[in-house]
Amino acid sequence: MMRCPITYEDLLPGENRYSAAGLKRLSPRLKSLKDFPYTMGEQLKEANRLASKLSIQGIQPKLSVVLDVAQETFEIADKGGTFILKPQNPQWNSLPENEDLTMRLAAAIGIEVPLHGLLYCKDGALSYWIRRFDRPSLRNPTKQKLNVEDFAQLSQEDRLTKYNSSMEKVAKIISQFCSFPLLEQEKLFRLTLFNFIVGNEDMHLKNFSLITRDSLISLSPAYDLLNTTLAMGAGTQEEMALTLNGKKQKLKADDFIEVYGKGRLGLSSNTINRILQTIQLIQPEWRQLIDRSFLTQDQKDGYKAIIKERLARFF
Repeated sequence: MMRCPITYEDLLPGENRYSAAGLKRLSPRLKSLKDFPYTMGEQLKEANRLASKLSIQGIQPKLSVVLDVAQETFEIADKGGTFILKPQNPQWNSLPENEDLTMRLAAAIGIEVPLHGLLYCKDGALSYWIRRFDRPSLRNPTKQKLNVEDFAQLSQEDRLTKYNSSMEKVAKIISQFCSFPLLEQEKLFRLTLFNFIVGNEDMHLKNFSLITRDSLISLSPAYDLLNTTLAMGAGTQEEMALTLNGKKQKLKADDFIEVYGKGRLGLSSNTINRILQTIQLIQPEWRQLIDRSFLTQDQKDGYKAIIKERLARFF
């Protein structure tokens, strides 16, 4: 049975590639969606061409795109893009499928994430797309842009020094800049715990941001969530990109709960237990999402094994 790469639901008779519900998430007026007219190689070439023009960069090649509802297709945009598109990566298998699934797992435990999904391309491969949360208007994306600053900027670091920090310093930035620090510290703890459990070892300073909405400063929606342990396989050496309790590996429950949650973030035992219970109770839904994802069966099994090992340190 074919599944929709936007909703993971089985396609109904008459639906082609995408479900009506999936297309509606992109636009109420969208009735169909054409394959993105670029192969993986062509997307990588375009990403390289646009790299110096994009305000969003990083290790993963990416394209700035807009959705043309009338033409039922995504189009590359040199400026004013409202979506980011990430193609397959020749270095690591199934990064688009991996990132899309990881973002869904995050949403399932209450982490705010932008609209996102997978897109069929000219060569049959899947690319990952995500809505730009700093440009809420599709009609005037550059005129109605929200202020977003990543934690590298706020720490006076850059792309070359984005790993020169700690989760304690990340918490300090929230205390210093957020309108309601206590609320954001709880969000940070949930996100930090999530990244550890799903094997995301690459949450550096540029993967955390603050956003200003209606004059209130808060953590931005999560982005660049990826099971890097699964993607890199034997190449992984650390469990965290930034130190927590002075460590990047061999982390234990007490490092997160006692040292970080209670000691650094000032969260109560009730708050921490509630978050842990949410993660524990969500496991059947997580397993179902993994099974319905677009990863290979070996990758699905590997993803589950990583989560099982990490959860065993808490439960």
